[in-house]
Amino acid sequence: MSAARSLTALRALAVTAALPLLLTACGYGSEAKKEDEPKAAGASADGGQKLSASEVRIGYFPNLTHATALVGLQEGLIAKELGGTAIKPQTFNAGPSEIEALNGGSLDIGFIGPSPSINGYVKSKGSNLRIISGSASGGVKLVVNPDKIKTLDDLKGKKIATPQKGNTQDIAFLNWISEKGWTVDPESGKGDVSVVRTDNKVTPDAFKQGSIDGAWVPEPTASKLVSDGGSVLLDETSLWPDKKFVITNIIVSQKFLKEHADVVEAVLRGTVKTNEWINANPDKAKASANAKLKADSGKELDAKILDPAWQSILVTDDPLASTLKTESDWAVKAKLLEKPDLTGIYDLTLLNKVLKTAGKPEVSDGGLGTK
Repeated sequence: MSAARSLTALRALAVTAALPLLLTACGYGSEAKKEDEPKAAGASADGGQKLSASEVRIGYFPNLTHATALVGLQEGLIAKELGGTAIKPQTFNAGPSEIEALNGGSLDIGFIGPSPSINGYVKSKGSNLRIISGSASGGVKLVVNPDKIKTLDDLKGKKIATPQKGNTQDIAFLNWISEKGWTVDPESGKGDVSVVRTDNKVTPDAFKQGSIDGAWVPEPTASKLVSDGGSVLLDETSLWPDKKFVITNIIVSQKFLKEHADVVEAVLRGTVKTNEWINANPDKAKASANAKLKADSGKELDAKILDPAWQSILVTDDPLASTLKTESDWAVKAKLLEKPDLTGIYDLTLLNKVLKTAGKPEVSDGGLGTK
């Protein structure tokens, strides 16, 4: 009996000692999220089993059009799928620098716009990247000074900003100008409309000072201009069939895809689940994206900018491949790109595998997939 009592006491002691560990494990849920998520964004999930790579370097912009990355990292949804494989996040402010990092081997996976995706693929002669998923559609507007411009025809003779020569919004605006029957030199931006290439960080000040009359820009810059007195004259979404066009892709280094397909698949499971969570919880997702923006840049967006910007962006797994082809044709038309062979720019094999497993419809590469 004495031995039995001793054994019972030892068991009780073991349960008591384990209790704090159990409580700690339970704390990994919602109450502990704010502390754990920043850690999850730059480290592996605790105790997870590593995949074929010990880490994956993921690049993105601290921008609402990269909502999948912002929310997926903030909420730990991508890290959860990677188990013990650590995420090493990197932020970029321009597509060319992200492409350079990917080509230089310091980045594995990136969230990026269609124009730099096309340029990166073409310049490497199809050897360095693949588009493996969509991420976002929409979120681009023409905002103008309502005192100077009241109709679209009033743009003639005015100064309108775009973020960068040859970038996605610049190409779209040049094409719109051409379809109006107006002429602009794509290199200098001079013509019937003065296209002023201005960094998005500078555009709001230039608008307030009157050095530009408007801008064709992505969110949240567009909503910032509205908050400064601008008026939305055109939402680019209205110009596209089905009101959808690619604004953000997910790309991968071909070398990393070949050597670590299991890691790439895990990231895609995370992005698909992130997009599903965003669409199911738009208000929570908006707050999460803003929290990540603050963590990355030190400043969150004011509600008067965040709310309208968030509403105009659609997260999507579909890369909307036909719209990327259209944007490529526009760049060729503007003589900012020689006619490219984009065959093989997409590899949606892993994405469609993830979508099928999740009971979701597969998406198309528009005939531009790998063979």
